[in-house]
Amino acid sequence: MLVKSERRRAAPRPAVKTVNLALQGGGAHGAFAWGVLDRLIEDGRIRFEGISATSAGAMNAAVLAQGWTAGGPEGARAALQAFWRDIAETGERCNPYRAMPWMRWMQSFGGFSLEHSPAYQWMEFLTRMFSPYQLNPLNFNPLRQVLERHVDFERLRQHSAVKLFLCATNVQTCKVRIFSCADVSADAVLASACLPFMFQAVEIDGEPYWDGGYMGNPALFPLIYDCAARDVVIVHLNPIVRPGVPRTAGEILNRLNEVSFNSSLMREMRAIVFVTGLIEQGQLSSREFKQMLIHSIRADEVMSGYDASSKLNCDWDFLTELRDAGRAHAGQWLQQHFDALGVRSSVDLRAEFL
Repeated sequence: MLVKSERRRAAPRPAVKTVNLALQGGGAHGAFAWGVLDRLIEDGRIRFEGISATSAGAMNAAVLAQGWTAGGPEGARAALQAFWRDIAETGERCNPYRAMPWMRWMQSFGGFSLEHSPAYQWMEFLTRMFSPYQLNPLNFNPLRQVLERHVDFERLRQHSAVKLFLCATNVQTCKVRIFSCADVSADAVLASACLPFMFQAVEIDGEPYWDGGYMGNPALFPLIYDCAARDVVIVHLNPIVRPGVPRTAGEILNRLNEVSFNSSLMREMRAIVFVTGLIEQGQLSSREFKQMLIHSIRADEVMSGYDASSKLNCDWDFLTELRDAGRAHAGQWLQQHFDALGVRSSVDLRAEFL
């Protein structure tokens, strides 16, 4: 007797949704965004069309694009892991006060940060009294070698699997410069991450550039104009909400830095809220104006626990601590808001940005 075999039903493939990413800058705190990206890629249900990014975000974006172009999603995860490991090893060699044995000994007792070290305070004093042109006349920047070891910029300019939009600030005109895939380079990434008290301005095509965070941290308009996907996932590094009033000079400077590097994003979000309201009220045509769907992965309560000096902390244990926090928050976000992608914003835009 012939027995009719039953076909095994293949498990349905999870729906894959395409989003754009907006990655803030924040020095070593960019390892939090590394964790977020690692978890989003691992999930397997999300693809990236475009990434607008600044400073450490620009580094994450370029490395992710390199890895994805060369080896798909798993290639992107491996590339980010290798890049941040190299950052830690380079920081160990090049950061004078991080390498001091007594610094590690004091940190082992807890409650000690770079901000409290005489070496850090001395460096803070020097960078306020002397410019990078005086302190670093040869313009040495170890990040250049790290980037060039991990990113084939020529390949990205021709075949990037992800659209890149890296933000820098034109020193002379105050205008934001967006470096797209066609002109992405190590100089473009370094320009996006050029803190003026630490590095000489990066000159590209005869124009000097500083950190993009002053004018776009990151800029959202390239994702609106140059990408088809309506969903934008913002990965925050700078706390928007920090309870309490800063009292010490260091606390005040730290909060001013956070306000400054959030201001451009807040302004763009106000514009998006305004246009979204007009579309919803029928005063603007949804055929002519794109209604953006905004999502936010942020951990103000975590990032507020770190002082400004920690943005220079390239210790591997610290970077992986931030990575793990990023993975955890991204996992929570996926569980709570994945279904909103393509449907609605998962952030109350008026409550958060107005």
